[in-house]
Amino acid sequence: MISLPTTVLGRTGLKVTRLGYGAAHRKPMEDPQRERILNTVLDAGINYIDTAGCYGNSEELIGRYVSNRRSEFYLATKCGCTVSDDRWTKKRVFDDLHRSLKRLKSDYVDVMQPHNPPVGEAIREELVDALVEMRDQGKIHWIGISTTLPDLPTYLEWGVFDVFQIPYSALERDHEGWITKAANAGIGIVIRGGVALGEPGVGKGETTSHWEKYDEARLDDLRDEGESRTSLILRYTLAHPHSDTNIVGTTNPDHLWENVAAIQRGPMPPDVYAEVQRRMTEVGVSPVDVA
Repeated sequence: MISLPTTVLGRTGLKVTRLGYGAAHRKPMEDPQRERILNTVLDAGINYIDTAGCYGNSEELIGRYVSNRRSEFYLATKCGCTVSDDRWTKKRVFDDLHRSLKRLKSDYVDVMQPHNPPVGEAIREELVDALVEMRDQGKIHWIGISTTLPDLPTYLEWGVFDVFQIPYSALERDHEGWITKAANAGIGIVIRGGVALGEPGVGKGETTSHWEKYDEARLDDLRDEGESRTSLILRYTLAHPHSDTNIVGTTNPDHLWENVAAIQRGPMPPDVYAEVQRRMTEVGVSPVDVA
């Protein structure tokens, strides 16, 4: 097994690899392909897998193909990611949990994450009480949340969440300062969107959105020889001092190994990181001020 750099996921104490795997299997694959990519993830040394009940049959695939290797990885899933009027009620989120456990063929998940609940609904439906009960029953070990501005500051104030999953990359810098503030409070930081969906034409990134700013900022000038655009963005995300693990999804083993190679090379040097920030600020991509 390959040795990947690790860090501690905030106050959870979990020693996680800096590269995680986002198991949103939206691309149709045959069963042997699904088995291959999941086992390749673990063979590559990645020990943090993120999934959700609404990611197609992702949970079933994990249960079918790698539940026999459960001790080798930490597992995070989500509740409330299917839109409905009762999505944040205690009954609904417990139903989500029990379905996930059955699909995953596991007695517990390491991190349970409500998927971007508005603060008002979380309060009205007593969502936190349900999550605490899950933890007290031993069905989840840590309480996380997938969140963004403007709700993130309130969830940080509550002090109940152990892990935040937050979008961030050189092309999406809104939460740059908030990541630091949350980490300083002991929150483990899981980055999603850390490669901005990958280079257009290679990954799922769209030229019409974030990647136009990449070209405008002339970031290709900062790539090492032979380095891909996706690798540059991933190493930028890795260079944030409070980015614990970066969940990157792919169904292509070659792309997975490219991400592994980027992580093994290490974070972008501080001077290059600062230059990327400067150039992105010049083209209008900058962090939201931290209150």
